[in-house]
Amino acid sequence: MNSTMVITIAGIVAIAAVGVSGRRAPSKELGEWTVGKRGFSTFTTWFLQAGEAFTTFSFLGLAGIAFGGGVAASFAVCYLAINFVLQYFTGPRMRQLGQQGGYLTQADFFVDRYRSPLLGKVVAVVGAVFLLPYLQLQITGLGMIVQLATGSRTGGNLSMVLATALTVAFVLWSGIRGIARVAYLKDALMIIGLVVLLAGVALTVHGGIGGLFETIRDHHPQLLTLDQDGYDSTFFVTAVIISGIGGGLGTMAHLWPPVLAARSGRVLRSNAIWLPLYQVALGIPIVIGFAGVLLAGKGTEPNSVALTLAGQTLPGWLVGLVAVAAASAAMVPSAAIVVGISSLLSRNLLSVRNERSQLRVNHACVIAAAGLALALGLARPGLLSDLLLLTYGGLTQLAPAIVMGLAKQVRLRAVPALIGILSGVAVLAWLTFGGVDVGTVDTGLIALAVNIVVTTVAQLIARSRPTAEPQPPVDSPTNASGSPVSAGHA
Repeated sequence: MNSTMVITIAGIVAIAAVGVSGRRAPSKELGEWTVGKRGFSTFTTWFLQAGEAFTTFSFLGLAGIAFGGGVAASFAVCYLAINFVLQYFTGPRMRQLGQQGGYLTQADFFVDRYRSPLLGKVVAVVGAVFLLPYLQLQITGLGMIVQLATGSRTGGNLSMVLATALTVAFVLWSGIRGIARVAYLKDALMIIGLVVLLAGVALTVHGGIGGLFETIRDHHPQLLTLDQDGYDSTFFVTAVIISGIGGGLGTMAHLWPPVLAARSGRVLRSNAIWLPLYQVALGIPIVIGFAGVLLAGKGTEPNSVALTLAGQTLPGWLVGLVAVAAASAAMVPSAAIVVGISSLLSRNLLSVRNERSQLRVNHACVIAAAGLALALGLARPGLLSDLLLLTYGGLTQLAPAIVMGLAKQVRLRAVPALIGILSGVAVLAWLTFGGVDVGTVDTGLIALAVNIVVTTVAQLIARSRPTAEPQPPVDSPTNASGSPVSAGHA
């Protein structure tokens, strides 16, 4: 076992140990495990929310897109900007409703605002199914990181198993508090790892970073345009729209616990203003991808560019440091995702009423979700960018119902919302797995268009007929002021 492998394994164990240290007292109910005491500070919430900006995709997938598609990789910077703008308005409202209604999950929002437990169950299934590829992405990416850093495929698979087991362990032990504790370490490691890798590339490329882009301009000018095969302007625009909507409107279930756990709406607005600073760091893997065009071999896999260059430009112990940083970028999002999936299943789909039983079922769902994602990661790694876009495309089908549910008076009825979601998911599945050629248009956006049309038509039909469907809630002056009330159905 070489020094790089030793440092990487030791780092993974240390990350998990930090997560275990986040536990204050044994969690006796799902609420404490999922959202704490709903009093997280700006500092803590900042790092929890920043976890979505820095993931395995940021480290590997983004560099891979830049390597193959050039400036098309900047779509990540663009969609995150949209995310933060939308979150400035949606985050505080979600938190307000969550405090009033006692929400612990995204599906609680649907149950309460639409007065429909059935809609909540459907949302729980959709959320869990489409978050699973995202969880697989993190686990697969971690194995790829270790394999590339150490040159050992066996070591990569072993690390996937080890990191998944340790992530499950600290999540079960500490819940959201453990994730917050590891998030502090993860962001520090990510910044250090990216800067070290950038320095190594800058010292290797003739003329430094400036010389890199001069060479790209002179010898690979197509990389500075949106004319690459598979990465044209259509890909760029549609990927930005679908990803921006997906993150900014809270369609991803694992984004809800940090919002619901925040101390106040002001905390979330502050983060939405300052979190775009992280986009500066996202430029580094894009630069690394461009450097790969000059330094990596022609047969290099796009997702392996970042770690390949690390091995070429850095000594072994620094490669280990970069690998630990990248591993932390997989473990923290993985932890948040399994919390999102397990909470949906135990609270909304299985509807366990007893608090202690609900927590035990939740823990079983954590193990099952992580185990399934690990098995898929070992058997069918998949392309990282494709997995990310599949997650965003599927979960964005919840966006119309979320937007309508955030209004003071919910005018959309549950049945049209349900039909629209199912229609969008069905179209996405057909386009994704049916071999339908739509060019470089994001399939999630096509499915969303169908979703909106179907929802609108179903709503018009529903309004024209008498119905015994429970009327959606209207915020009262008391609710709007922020005093807690019972959600009834959540």
